[in-house]
Amino acid sequence: MDLATGAMGSLLLKLGDLLTDEYKLQAGVKEDVQYLKRELTSMYAALRKVGDVPRDELDVQVKLWADDVRDLSYRMEDAVDKFLVRVEGPKASSAAADKPRKLKRLMEKMADLFTKGRTRHQIADEVKGIKARVQEAADRRDRYKVDDVVASPAGSATVDPRLMSLYKDRKELVGIDEPLSNLTEMLTEGDTDESRQLKIVSIVGFGGLGKTSLAKAVYDKLQ
Repeated sequence: MDLATGAMGSLLLKLGDLLTDEYKLQAGVKEDVQYLKRELTSMYAALRKVGDVPRDELDVQVKLWADDVRDLSYRMEDAVDKFLVRVEGPKASSAAADKPRKLKRLMEKMADLFTKGRTRHQIADEVKGIKARVQEAADRRDRYKVDDVVASPAGSATVDPRLMSLYKDRKELVGIDEPLSNLTEMLTEGDTDESRQLKIVSIVGFGGLGKTSLAKAVYDKLQ
């Protein structure tokens, strides 16, 4: 059993079994099971993505959501296992099959049908309860934006798009020639090929004026 996805893999297979004609689910119940299968398939994919991210890099809400969904998958698998056993019922023994009395066999068959009908009604009620829990988990997934958070885990560095402009080619920069020339002159004044002095020049101004771009252009020119 996968620690990252809980019982989700085997649960989806069993829900697929429930949808076969063998189990003769009521129309409403079948629609609910189909809904569960669709939602849980999507959650299964999300859990696999969560499992690929180091746990200490996950958002706290995403960790809680994943833990709750895994726990839900175990409880749902237990419930589905009970469904399958109750609907199939105990297998008839060979001794019972050999009983000659047709009336008794007919009564047993009617009792079996009644029991299975009542079981299917109970299953319908339980499926509705499970559907409500799955819907709540799906709503939390959307509310916490699990897919977005997993795509960009909490521990990963976010690059400010403005930084991309800091390293543009000098030829793309506009209005930089004069300050570039002035700064270069200030930094090289008094220097000779044999002797160079350390100088510090401050570039001040409002954010976004291109101070870093200018400094890099000066650095590139002096190299």
